[in-house]
Amino acid sequence: MVLIKTQRDMLLAPLQSVSGIVEKRHTLPILSNVLLEKRGDRLTLLATDIEIQITTSTLGAAGDGDGAVTVGARKLQDILRSLPESAEVSLTLDDKRLQVKAGKSRFNLQTLPAEDFPRMALTDGDLKKLTVTQKQFRQLLGQTQFSMAAQDVRYYLNGLLLLVDGNELRAVATDGHRLAYASMPLEGDATSPRQELILPRKTVLELNRLLADNDEPLSIELASNQIRFQFGQINLVSKLIDGKFPDYERVIPATLKNVVALNRVALLQSMVRAAILTNEKFRGVRLVLTAGSLKIMAANAEQEEAQEEIEVDYSGDAIDVGFNVVYLLDVLNNSSAEMVEWGFNDANSSALLTIPGNERFKYVVMPMRI
Repeated sequence: MVLIKTQRDMLLAPLQSVSGIVEKRHTLPILSNVLLEKRGDRLTLLATDIEIQITTSTLGAAGDGDGAVTVGARKLQDILRSLPESAEVSLTLDDKRLQVKAGKSRFNLQTLPAEDFPRMALTDGDLKKLTVTQKQFRQLLGQTQFSMAAQDVRYYLNGLLLLVDGNELRAVATDGHRLAYASMPLEGDATSPRQELILPRKTVLELNRLLADNDEPLSIELASNQIRFQFGQINLVSKLIDGKFPDYERVIPATLKNVVALNRVALLQSMVRAAILTNEKFRGVRLVLTAGSLKIMAANAEQEEAQEEIEVDYSGDAIDVGFNVVYLLDVLNNSSAEMVEWGFNDANSSALLTIPGNERFKYVVMPMRI
């Protein structure tokens, strides 16, 4: 039975949307597969790793009758990618094998029964619903996600805090050494109850990959243990991390004795050059701020040294402090602002990086000894 007959890109584009969460090696072999489900001319693709589930659909899938099958997601994607862009592809289901044909190319792939494919149960009942644009939410993630921990034993740090507070949506991420905070306004009831939830790291990275930089709507539905995102043809459901996120408001310095404004691009370029000679293990740079001057210094085990100097409009307290240069590069690379402000009290307390005139972004970074 010819299940699907369509253009290569009509199949490849939705497959790429869902296959990002597919693990290469899994204890359940079927989780390495993608579910292809055809009803009329609509083709639905679904992938899951038990924690996240992504579904998308496309129209224009010709073929005989309806049916469903699961097949290796990465193999099918690699095959489609390798075919010419204009190729017409047909998928034929014969017994337990799926034959992919394009021109004179033939590929026979193993399948597993569609009825064995696990699907996440969707929470019904009392859901809180938000609607924002894809661009707004992508920017919110982009300003914070780089501060998430990767494999911390404090599992609640391996994700991103989303907090709905009245008519404001906040995102916070921290790995214990630095913290990024961003917020955006919401339309709706300012008196609605506060709700906190922690998105898993993998969900955040997948959303950042899939969301478009446009003003198309993004629908977000919040439940107690689940979150659902709907945009374009994509429906993404994710479990939430069950844990208590640290009190980020206590981490952000309330008062700062000294503040200096810096050109972001000039600071970034100086940091990049100085980072070349940092110690590969510690990645530390020294920042020496005095009246009218900021020096950025780095050294390594081979006794090599780098020094950069930037002229600044500053007349406050002198400071000599060390930072992990990666933490500074992350925030500078993920901003498009012309200027940034560095606020500090002394060399032993955390520094605060902000954007002039923007109360909706804050970045706290702890100093390090060099």
